[in-house]
Amino acid sequence: MKDLESGIILFNPRSAEYNHRIPNSILQVAASIHDRFDYVFVDGNRESDPGKVIDRYLSSGRYRYFGTTVMPGPQLKQAIPFARDFKNQYPHLINIWGGYFASNQYRPVLNSGYVDYVINGPGDEAFPQLIHQLQTGGNSYETIPNLIYRDASHQIVKSPKSQLLDQDLLPSLPYKKLDQFYSIEGYLAPTFLGNKTLAYHSSMGCPFKCSFCAVVPIYEARWKGKSADLIYKDIKFIKENYGADAIEFHDNNFFVSEKRTVDFAQLIKSEQMNWWGEGRIDTIDQYSDESLELMRESGCKMIFFGAESGNDKILNQMDKGGKQTAAQIRLFADRMNRFDIIPEYSFVLGLPAASEQEVMQQIDDDIRFIKEIKEINPDTEIIIYVYSPVPTEGSTLYKQIQAAGFQFPVDLEDWLKPEWLNFDLRKNPLTPWLTPAMVDKIRNFETVLNARFPTASDFKLSRLQRKIMAGVASLRYRYGIYQFPIELKALQRYWLRYRQPEIEGF
Repeated sequence: MKDLESGIILFNPRSAEYNHRIPNSILQVAASIHDRFDYVFVDGNRESDPGKVIDRYLSSGRYRYFGTTVMPGPQLKQAIPFARDFKNQYPHLINIWGGYFASNQYRPVLNSGYVDYVINGPGDEAFPQLIHQLQTGGNSYETIPNLIYRDASHQIVKSPKSQLLDQDLLPSLPYKKLDQFYSIEGYLAPTFLGNKTLAYHSSMGCPFKCSFCAVVPIYEARWKGKSADLIYKDIKFIKENYGADAIEFHDNNFFVSEKRTVDFAQLIKSEQMNWWGEGRIDTIDQYSDESLELMRESGCKMIFFGAESGNDKILNQMDKGGKQTAAQIRLFADRMNRFDIIPEYSFVLGLPAASEQEVMQQIDDDIRFIKEIKEINPDTEIIIYVYSPVPTEGSTLYKQIQAAGFQFPVDLEDWLKPEWLNFDLRKNPLTPWLTPAMVDKIRNFETVLNARFPTASDFKLSRLQRKIMAGVASLRYRYGIYQFPIELKALQRYWLRYRQPEIEGF
């Protein structure tokens, strides 16, 4: 029976200017409490003034719990002040945070004084158990898995992690209830994949331990996926009821299981829906040619891969796990071209080294490697990040960056400073080993590269605009003249349609 004594607000802070996607994080939490507790959705992406909406709920006296999902970057601009101000205005309000930021930065979050609990990873069990304990006056918080909180002596306590649950046995996502608050059609935006693209999450975690990845401390190299049948059932429901015609899989690693991927491809093939997902080069390179052919026939148009570097030493430093090498990255780009699937390679430049000269040499080497990849397969999409540390405590790389003088903010509200908001977008490294000249070189090369090869995902950029931009950038790209690409930046800014998919999505 639904407990109506105190309601729950599930809040998704604003994360993008447009192309808003289904808020799967709070939808997953909602599934865990559906028909048990009274709850409402507030999506900062769909509200012009979400604070006013939240205040209206709180002032009614019916809502005691304020659950917020918090990813690093833009979401902090609403998550932090809303949690602080509503706690001051409604002292009995209980703030519960989840998401990568909350889990990885739990100390400043709980030290803020206005966030009460952090869900450390999946909340399918933790969230409803916490609400039940709070409702019934219990105090056995240590029995709740995936929870971070302060005990009676004000010490921060992390409860044990639970095993990842069988994803097929979890409650269905309450799409129909979300549609009562915000139309599902409003989340199905046009992308290069289709006119009404569905954002879907089919698995939890990743079985690898890359030392630069924010997922690792949360899932600890564990992965669980929904079955192909259930994925297809959900997508078919959204297609038939709301008109979805394409799919973005926002899994950390969609392609862990070749069998699951093939089974899904066979099911979705007749629906004629383009789709995109994230995977690892050394995993998908083990797929058979028949599997890759079926994936393309089923609508797989592009796959995001963490290439990271063309330097095997750096790949080892990153603790990529698996068997990925620079040679494999080259060969795989060529292999994907045979199947007409666009490989989208991300590279992380600016890792620490023993000297400034070595850091600069690593950057130069990776720029040459990226150009080599473009020669092997010109359709390869390239996304460049400046290395931004994540708190994978205990990793060799994390110890190295600490020794170099890097540290995260101690106070939660320091994350609202522009330099830290940009840090979370991997655009402002704030790392002591990177000089301005290094950052300029990375950024200027990125500008020239993106002008010479405009991203295929920017479906609004006309053929003429692509041709002009590529032509203007061609000499710079060919001869390695990256300094002061003012004319290219002006073109990109003037057209306003040029996009950076690593920030704005696909």
